[in-house]
Amino acid sequence: MFVKLATTALVLLATTAQSFASSDDAWNALFAKVNGTCIGMSRMNTPEVSAPIVFDDATGKVALLLRGSLGKAKGRAQTVNLMCLYDKKTGKASIAEYHWLGK
Repeated sequence: MFVKLATTALVLLATTAQSFASSDDAWNALFAKVNGTCIGMSRMNTPEVSAPIVFDDATGKVALLLRGSLGKAKGRAQTVNLMCLYDKKTGKASIAEYHWLGK
């Protein structure tokens, strides 16, 4: 009796967990939106972009690292590193330059 009850409970938990999981299409749509927003805000023509860094649901953020050229400094383009933090709930992003290990 106990074995049947435990097995039934496990099956219910497994199927419930699957129903709450996001589909690959939903993740791809989110990542496309994050890329478009962050690349647009960066004002870079063709930046290198990292894979999305997804924070837990309590934070609700996705981050991207971008590297590319901005403007012209003394006749040549300046290479910069940017971090973009995208809020999944509001769809807004903020972007800031970062220096890797003080460089």
